[in-house]
Amino acid sequence: MKNQNQQLKKFGTFGGVFTPTLLTILGVIMYLRMGWVVGNAGLLGAWLIILVSFTITLTTALSMSAITTNIRIGAGGAYAIISQALGLEVGGSLGIPRYISQGLAVTMYIFGFREGWLGIFSGHSAFLVDIIVFVVLLAIAYISADLAIKTQFFIMLVIILSLISIVIAAYYGSMYLPTDEAVRWGTFKGSPENGFSGSDFWIVFAVFFPASTGIMAGANMSGELKNPKRSIPLGTLWAIGVSFVIYMGLAYWLARSASEEELISNYNIIIEKAYVGPLVIAGILGATFSSALASMVGSSRILFAMGEHRVLPYAKFLAGQSANGQPRNAMIVTGIMIFATMLLRDLNSVAPLVTLFFLITYAMINIVVIIEQNLGLISYRPIFKIHKWVPWLGLLSSVLAMFIINPTISLISISIVFVVYWFLSRQNLETPFEDMRSGLFVSFAEWAAKHTWGMKSMQQRAWKPNLMVPIRDIKGAKGNFQFLRNIARPKGSIKLLGIAPFTESNSFTDEISQLSEAFYKKGVFSSWTVIHTKDFAQGVNYGNQALRGAFFRPNIVFLNLQQHDNYETELRPVIKECIRLEVGVLLYQAHPTALLGQRNIINVWVSDRKGNWSLGWDIGNLDLSTLIAYKLKRNWEAQIRLITVINDEEEYENAKEFLNSLINLARLPETLTEIHIGNFRDVVGKASNADLNIFGMHADLPFEFVKEMTQKTESSCLFVKDSGHESILA
Repeated sequence: MKNQNQQLKKFGTFGGVFTPTLLTILGVIMYLRMGWVVGNAGLLGAWLIILVSFTITLTTALSMSAITTNIRIGAGGAYAIISQALGLEVGGSLGIPRYISQGLAVTMYIFGFREGWLGIFSGHSAFLVDIIVFVVLLAIAYISADLAIKTQFFIMLVIILSLISIVIAAYYGSMYLPTDEAVRWGTFKGSPENGFSGSDFWIVFAVFFPASTGIMAGANMSGELKNPKRSIPLGTLWAIGVSFVIYMGLAYWLARSASEEELISNYNIIIEKAYVGPLVIAGILGATFSSALASMVGSSRILFAMGEHRVLPYAKFLAGQSANGQPRNAMIVTGIMIFATMLLRDLNSVAPLVTLFFLITYAMINIVVIIEQNLGLISYRPIFKIHKWVPWLGLLSSVLAMFIINPTISLISISIVFVVYWFLSRQNLETPFEDMRSGLFVSFAEWAAKHTWGMKSMQQRAWKPNLMVPIRDIKGAKGNFQFLRNIARPKGSIKLLGIAPFTESNSFTDEISQLSEAFYKKGVFSSWTVIHTKDFAQGVNYGNQALRGAFFRPNIVFLNLQQHDNYETELRPVIKECIRLEVGVLLYQAHPTALLGQRNIINVWVSDRKGNWSLGWDIGNLDLSTLIAYKLKRNWEAQIRLITVINDEEEYENAKEFLNSLINLARLPETLTEIHIGNFRDVVGKASNADLNIFGMHADLPFEFVKEMTQKTESSCLFVKDSGHESILA
């Protein structure tokens, strides 16, 4: 690969960017439709159309210049820009349709060349002309980009000569119409195809606009430029400036050289009015050929870049290069695709897609700059600086132009982009570079934090389980992996807090990191840290205290009670500190043999509320118990059973009404209920069996009670203390 890069020929601003960009803009529309545009819109209307079209492309070119001077752009042009900013998924969602549309563009340019050729040699076979032009194009592009650039130099000379022929015609008196007659607004009479039944400004604009969409031709060569940061802005802007002057001057020459009737009825008016008509015909052939060549070379570079980034199947093959660094494999695939589209023979139905995919790309480049400008990240410091209104103007005008040209196909084009994005987002693409999505998400999180920090309400409707799991025994944590995942999934999070004395070995830290990554791969956001201390309770409490001032702080501490734990000196201090800090607590005692059973039934024990069976917003230490039960119910596809034990038989109806009201207001359909009368400790062993029993707890919960409940229920038990910030009724 190193040898390939050493032999790869690099191009400068003139050959690599200015020439292909200028030749793509000065295309067949300039020669065969510019007269019709002036005839319909008049000189003033034509100038306005040119001005609007070039404003759209200029703003996008300025945005592209800003972004290319801020990154190390690789191969692929606009695809590389968008991928490095918004990720491979977004880049690919535009790159794939853009690649296909460029292939269609090559075919249309070949057909355009054929029409010009048959205008001279009417007896030749149309299909044979197409095949010969295709083979010549493929041969030039396949040999090397250097040969393609040299070929374009010759074509540029032909186009310059055709323009000189027009200037000479003007000098020798072709502009016979007076200025006051020529400078007018058009009557929009239509075209021969619609029987001159009329048109309007936007129809004429839609015909002309594709002429100005060639600004990516040079950027597509980004991987083969000596200095893309300098060449892309300089070459693109100069090409836009030069072509703008040519179009404006040509419109003036046409307005004064032919009548309205001649302009709208004769597509070959430029050929007839030029001093040397054959030179203009040569210019038409050269323009279509150069546009086809630039699109073929550029599209193969886009395919090669997507292959390098593993966006497409058979990526290794697509990223293959020849000994001199040419993307030969991508060129072969591109040639096959173009040949297949040539067999369709008529691309009118899909032709608008080509322009619209260009416009979607323009819009995305402007969006990239808007995001970069508004994030305020220090990493955004382009050498080429633009004002904030520039990308906004480029974005709005690109979207507006799309829906002016064809609203239906615009929606189809956007839908195609979203479908490709949906597909790529499921491919787990590995981005080989850092994009700005992390900055975007962090900035959004900061914005959200700043705007919600001052809210006085506890935001109980937005509650989700954000667990902090202290770990000093990695095996015990792994044993609870699925249980923790089922509590947090899908929107919660798990912060692993390793507690261990300091050692030179990093094995414990590595295991914590791997466990956190395993949670993340299973759909639960997870982070981790390690506190070096011998005192377990002190380490957990320090972590809780340190995170108290954080916006995204844990709201539940999960304690896994194991045989080696000292309940009084290690767990009780943590429970008391959590209560003081208003953090919820889950104390888990696994049954030694039953574990979590079949995960079908969850018992939630409701304490006796004698004399206070009214159901208000405060339902005591029951909110978190019910919320956790509901999370497990959904992830286990289980059933909840609410159980209460009352001493007074007369309270039975009150207890029943309370449980039914709780089920109704908490929106817990299909929840079972049980009401027992008698002593709590005597009843526990007689209640219906469950895979998990959830009990409320308090700061002075004795260890004997924990052991007793596990034995009597013959199940794993979860002891829960609310933080006061949860509500099952929210």
